[in-house]
Amino acid sequence: MGGIIKFIIALLVAAVSLVTYWCNTQENEFTGEKQHVDMTVEQEIALGLQAAPQMADQYGGLHPDREAAQAVKDIGHQLIQNSRISNSPYEFDFHLLADEETVNAFALPGGQIFITGGMLKRLNSEGQLAGVLGHEIGHVVARHSAEQLAKAKLTQDLTGAAAIATYDPGNPASRGGAVVAAMVGKLLNMSYGREDELESDRLAVQLTGSAGYDPRAMMEVMRILEEASGGAGGPEFMQTHPNPGNRISKIEQAIQEEYPEGVPEGLKQ
Repeated sequence: MGGIIKFIIALLVAAVSLVTYWCNTQENEFTGEKQHVDMTVEQEIALGLQAAPQMADQYGGLHPDREAAQAVKDIGHQLIQNSRISNSPYEFDFHLLADEETVNAFALPGGQIFITGGMLKRLNSEGQLAGVLGHEIGHVVARHSAEQLAKAKLTQDLTGAAAIATYDPGNPASRGGAVVAAMVGKLLNMSYGREDELESDRLAVQLTGSAGYDPRAMMEVMRILEEASGGAGGPEFMQTHPNPGNRISKIEQAIQEEYPEGVPEGLKQ
């Protein structure tokens, strides 16, 4: 009888979680996609602003080179002002972080975008920097953080339901079911992350070209990232980001789709 009750409780938890997730649907005005998110744009902005100082502290704070920091801001805002994102409700700001060793760039919900000094010093042109920042802008307007939070909550709830159904206090071996469920949930969320990265690459192709930068510079960024990883990233399915080498072909495809007659002359490299 106890097993049946546990199963019913687990089934109810899973059902409520799934219904809540699938009913929270909004259409993204920039991508046209139907997305499962359970927060407003205003909430995304507030969350990003609240988290920004703590995230900066993790990378040694803001970079002391004001000229370089201003260049990052200028290129970032140029990408915004020369695209339809200029009408976005998001509050974009671009930050150069002091960490000279870590090669990274990331975006918080709502428009707070960061690039480390370690990433910046590896880039060789404005076009490459525009590609990196355009990619991060893509994450924001595609609402990837809001999607990930909703998916993570669903995964957590379903994992909890699985643990309720399989756990037996009198049988320590039953804990293995909960561990397996947690691992599967983690891998599922990782796969969502890879899809988001590729979508942001496609959006960055559009943004860089609109702002006068050659989107082909993004392929050089991928080569730089591949070199920085030293080939030690491990199997791709265990990473949140696709292998940089594999992303190059996807970027080439996106460029061909955006410019079927060829990339215009005169764009900044």
